[in-house]
Amino acid sequence: MAAVDSFYLLYREIARSCSCYMEALALVGAWYTARKSITVICDFYSLVRLHFIPRLVSRADLIKQYGRWAVVSGATDGIGRAYAEELASRGLNIILISRSQDKLQTVAKDIADTYKVETEVIVADFSSGREIYDPIREALKDKDIGILVNNVGVFYPYPQYFTQVSEDKLWDIINVNIAAASLMVHMVLPGMVERKKGAVVTISSGSCCKPTPQLAAYSASKAYLDHFSRALQYEYASQGIFVQSLIPFYVATNVTAPGSFLHKCPWLVPSPKVYAHHAVSTLGISKRTTGYWSHSIQFLFAQYMPEWLWVWGANVLNRSLRKEALSCKA
Repeated sequence: MAAVDSFYLLYREIARSCSCYMEALALVGAWYTARKSITVICDFYSLVRLHFIPRLVSRADLIKQYGRWAVVSGATDGIGRAYAEELASRGLNIILISRSQDKLQTVAKDIADTYKVETEVIVADFSSGREIYDPIREALKDKDIGILVNNVGVFYPYPQYFTQVSEDKLWDIINVNIAAASLMVHMVLPGMVERKKGAVVTISSGSCCKPTPQLAAYSASKAYLDHFSRALQYEYASQGIFVQSLIPFYVATNVTAPGSFLHKCPWLVPSPKVYAHHAVSTLGISKRTTGYWSHSIQFLFAQYMPEWLWVWGANVLNRSLRKEALSCKA
C-alpha cells in the first residue's frame, strides 16, 4: 500500500512539474493548426479569385492596358498558338515567331481571317544562337509592343536520365529555354519602360516546383525562367510593367503523345485552347500562377508535399511516360 501511495505522489509531482510544458506544447499545436488553417483558407480564396471571379466580370481591355501589339514566340503549335489566338480574340495584333516559315504563314492567316486583326511573322530558329536576334530586333523596332509571351521551349523526346540526353539537346535547352526568353525581354522591355506600360509573360513548367529526376536539365531551365520573371517583376513593377511567371503542369500538346493516358483526363490535362483561355484571364491579376484551376490545385499539393514524395511521384510518372514513348517508337 505504501508503495502505491509513493507512486501516486511521484506521479502527481511529475504531472505538476510538467503541466507548464504541456500547456506550452498545446499552445504551439494550436498556433500551428491555426496557421495552417488560415493558409489553406487563403489559398482557396486565391484560387476562386484568380480562376473563377474573372469569368463573371467583363474582360479587361488589354489594348488599353498594355498596347496594340503582342509578340508570341513558339507560336505555331500548342500553348503558343492557343495563347496568340486568345490575345487576337481580344483585339490585339499578333507577331508570331517560330522557325517554320510555312507553319507561321498558315497560323498567321488563320488568326487574321478568324479574328480580323493584323498579323506578322518572324522566322527564327532560337537554337541557332546569338546571330538570330539582330533581325528580330530590326523587325520589332517600330512596333508598339504591349505584350511579350515567351513560350518557345525545348523538351526531352521523353523523360531520360541526364547522361542519356545528347549534347545537342542540352545546347538546345540552354539556347532556347534560357537564352531566348532573356534576350527577347532585353529587346522589348526598354520600349515598355518608355511607354510606362506593358506585360511580359514567361511560360515555365510545373516541373520547376522541386528537383525533378529524369527531367534534370529541362526542369532546371524552367526554374531559371520562374526566378527570372519574379525578379523582373520586382525590378519593373514600379515602372508600369507587369511580369508574369506562368507555371503550367501537363497540357495536351505535342509534347504529350496523343495516345498518352494524360489525354484521358481533360479536367486535369486541358487542351491548349482551354488552358490559354484561362491563362490570359489571369494576366494583370497574378504575378505567378499556373494559369489553370486544376493546375493550381496540383501546385498547392506540390508546395506542401515533402521533396522525397515529389521525387518518388516524378520517378513513377516519368518511368511510365518513357516506357509509353519507347513502346510507341517500337
